[in-house]
Amino acid sequence: MRTKWNRLTTALAAAGLVVGLAACSEGEGASGGVDLDGKRVASMTDYKEGDQFRATEPVEFRVLYSDHPNYPVKDDWLLWSEITKRTNVKVTPTIVPSSDYEQKRSLVVGAGDAPEIIAKTYPNQEDAFVASGAILAVSDYLDLMPNLKAKIEKWKLQPEFDTLRQDDGKFYLLPGVHEAPWPDYTLTFRTDELTRLGLATPKTWDEVHTVLKAIKAAHPDSYPLSDRFEGKNILNVASQSFGTTAGWGYEQTQWNESTGKFEYTGATAEYKGLVEFFHKLVAEGLMDPESFTQKDEPAIQKFATGKSFAISGNAQTIVNDYRPAIKNIPGATVAKIPIPAGPKGDVLRITRLENGLMISAKAVESDRFVSMMQFIDWLWYSDEGAEFVKWGVLGTTYDKDASGKRALKPDIGFGGMNPDAPKKLQRDFGFQGGVFSYGGSTELLRSMFTEEELVFQKAVAGKKNRPLAPPAPLSDEEREQATLWETPLKDLTSQATLQFILGDRDLSTWDAYVQELDAKGMGQYVRLVNGAHERYKQKNG
Repeated sequence: MRTKWNRLTTALAAAGLVVGLAACSEGEGASGGVDLDGKRVASMTDYKEGDQFRATEPVEFRVLYSDHPNYPVKDDWLLWSEITKRTNVKVTPTIVPSSDYEQKRSLVVGAGDAPEIIAKTYPNQEDAFVASGAILAVSDYLDLMPNLKAKIEKWKLQPEFDTLRQDDGKFYLLPGVHEAPWPDYTLTFRTDELTRLGLATPKTWDEVHTVLKAIKAAHPDSYPLSDRFEGKNILNVASQSFGTTAGWGYEQTQWNESTGKFEYTGATAEYKGLVEFFHKLVAEGLMDPESFTQKDEPAIQKFATGKSFAISGNAQTIVNDYRPAIKNIPGATVAKIPIPAGPKGDVLRITRLENGLMISAKAVESDRFVSMMQFIDWLWYSDEGAEFVKWGVLGTTYDKDASGKRALKPDIGFGGMNPDAPKKLQRDFGFQGGVFSYGGSTELLRSMFTEEELVFQKAVAGKKNRPLAPPAPLSDEEREQATLWETPLKDLTSQATLQFILGDRDLSTWDAYVQELDAKGMGQYVRLVNGAHERYKQKNG
């Protein structure tokens, strides 16, 4: 799971602001008091949690679909025909290449031409469309989604859902949901080299530094760590236990518990500590300075040729990239290490919300609106729907034994399962495609893990998740003003972070850098956020 979204703040649920879990009666015909008269064509009259949704007459729903180049969409995928077989719904994808997806999504939503279902949308990405009225306040319609409501209650997802709320108290995104946090990305090491040098697997970032020094001593001409993802993953992973955010997960403000105020992230002591650590790695020749600029392929090539011994990765990159890359190095092995602890302890900062979907505001005008919401609830949030989009069709793409353990058919491969199989679950059948298949129970999530990955997950399961910050949703006017500050502030932070780490700017100029941030509106921006937080407290207690 790659967490790329950047909320202004994450939010802890206020006691008086709750998802409307008490269902309206059928006679009221609505959720949140919204009139649904005339919008129930093809819907089920008594649709409940655990029911198989099936439209009472054939219907068609359009989905904005992010098309992945490794498994481009096909009309004859079993996914499409089986959805129709089970639900009486024809899904018509509006296909957009994944490389252009965010830009094209903005264009079609802004123009009012979006399909009813706007998939592959991460939390915070909906913010840009709220003021225009182009997307639906989906929190008004949760009574139509019994599976989602049940998961919010059973998995205690209330605090995470309240992070989605806008200033009007509503939320506009239906996210993918996980039962428990799912850490995946971390550092991977050439474990044969650790064994050869008598080095234990590092458990803290200080130990990572020590291990890299030992590898450097054994290979003076190498950079022990040459990273991919332009450094954005390793900064994101490390920032969690440094008490801040960075890289993929960078958020422009962070909550200071001692002062009860938000601060600008890129100016905090915690962020400075993170920058100093990676500057040390680069300055001592332990980390390739190209880690923050190179594309993935050169980084993998360095790992493949013994020019480096550590690189960022997850379960899939181990199987798909690193093991094939080092196969020509005799005895070479690679594995993920548990996410290291840092100055703030053995903690993580991982949301249980995933990419999900927005609903076009025009969809509520359809006489089939209720059936569409029931369909979404089944496909995205029911246990059966989650298993279906992940594993496919029982007896066709996978089998299940008496204990409930699933296994792909021998001629079908995915990830580390049946890697040499002629057919692929994603490419040839459309399952596990990333548009429908995110989220679900921990059991289902781990059902596709290798034994190696299960060991990793058990190793990180005991880590504490850092608490969410209190809410500070901006009004439409404030959002417009904030946008004028956010881009230049983030650009300066990104530029200075790279300069400090690479030694192109001396760390003694940190105070001057903070003054530069203030000149670009940092103080005003933080005051705006803190004002929004105070207003929220006054409204909601």
